[in-house]
Amino acid sequence: MPKKYGVKEKDLVVSYVVNSILTGKLRSGDRLDRNEIAAELGISRVPIQEAVVQLEHDGILATQYHRGAFIQRFDAEVLREHHELYGVLHGIAAARAATAGRPELHTTLRTLTANLRNSRDPRTFHETAELYRQAVTEAHSGPRLQAAIAAAHTFIPPAFWAAHLDAPGELLEHYRAQTAAITARDPGAARAACVAASEVLGTIMLTELVRRGVLEMS
Repeated sequence: MPKKYGVKEKDLVVSYVVNSILTGKLRSGDRLDRNEIAAELGISRVPIQEAVVQLEHDGILATQYHRGAFIQRFDAEVLREHHELYGVLHGIAAARAATAGRPELHTTLRTLTANLRNSRDPRTFHETAELYRQAVTEAHSGPRLQAAIAAAHTFIPPAFWAAHLDAPGELLEHYRAQTAAITARDPGAARAACVAASEVLGTIMLTELVRRGVLEMS
């Protein structure tokens, strides 16, 4: 596989492992084959080890002394838990944004919400939604919260949503609700909008992974 210039090799490995899980190539309990990854991506084992450290921190891998790294439990319940945490973490930042009441952020969010409404395809919608989340997170998250949110994004790969986000209209209503709550300075409603949007994302992903035969509905 040719290298993607401008992308850290460690991040390439993370994406490779996550994609392998989401396609069913790797399943719960499988051992990570570092030699196979090195050959497939054309990289050394150093970035692979860096990726293993991150993926273990994110709860996706577990390492065993002298045995290697193994895929952690990944089933419908774990997927739902992941999205629940994702919504809660973004909800913290959104609630802070509502409390702060910064007019410049309000203007940015109104513009991005309009762009979401006018998006013509899933890829554009996803990219705009990511800009929306970044605007809130960067303005109202400290280093610890930003790190936790970044870890939660591991199982929200852009390529998946660009291809499988089938309900932008349903998600749009949650972004509208979040914008309305933040501009009205209602932290509870802002938090609830994030949690609701994340539940939609989790349902879409779970439905797709069940269709692929990767997971079973529980």
